[in-house]
Amino acid sequence: MAEQQALLPAALRWRCRRGMLELDLMLLAFADKEVQHLTNHELMVFDRLLDYPDQTLLELFLGQIHSSDKEIAQFVKRIRQSTNA
Repeated sequence: MAEQQALLPAALRWRCRRGMLELDLMLLAFADKEVQHLTNHELMVFDRLLDYPDQTLLELFLGQIHSSDKEIAQFVKRIRQSTNA
């Protein structure tokens, strides 16, 4: 069980590698800075966000669309703020 928890952030970081350079830069920067500080619930939300298709993620991060899922919308905002800092 402890091994699974230790692998989870690494697995999420791997999932941050996408097909678009813009997403790679944003998601990997966030993962490198923040993943180790996320709660288990936040890790699950991040995992759900990474299930989105690349184009949808890009549109979310650019503010072209907004998620109706409040947790996802807040997480997108958090990632945008983290990578703009």
